[in-house]
Amino acid sequence: MDTTWRTAVSATLHCLTGCAIGEVLGMVLATWWGWGGAASILLAVALAFFFGYLLTFSGVRRSGADVATAVRTAIAADTVSILVMELADNGFILAVPGAMDATLGDLLFWSSLAASLAASLAVAFAVTVPVNRWMIGRGLGHAAVHALHGHGDAGRDHAGQHGRHGHHH
Repeated sequence: MDTTWRTAVSATLHCLTGCAIGEVLGMVLATWWGWGGAASILLAVALAFFFGYLLTFSGVRRSGADVATAVRTAIAADTVSILVMELADNGFILAVPGAMDATLGDLLFWSSLAASLAASLAVAFAVTVPVNRWMIGRGLGHAAVHALHGHGDAGRDHAGQHGRHGHHH
């Protein structure tokens, strides 16, 4: 696998980790607070975008970018990944009978959340790795992270950069 594909895989896994954290947190909080279906989906999506962007933003800031550059890079790099992930995840949860009405004590809540996350992560990964590869090949998104490093092997740099802040893979 060439460096650009490795970078795309690493970037996608990193983004989707943040997305999954936000999704689970949003669904748990909304269910705990007794929110309805639409409100819980909105909270989960908002937190998925927040954490997905946050993990990329943090890594870009650590690599030496200023705040504005880090924000632009995170938005450019992760919007497609998070959007695909959220469409797949929430579509799956809405398709499971009773999943939106389940409570934190219900096995259905946890099993549908786990199944929807697994399915949507697989779909989002399959869709967004090629998108990230295309963007990196054009100097967009995560390619901007590597430009900040100034190193030759972008795939190794990206994996190393993400490895330094928590081994989320």
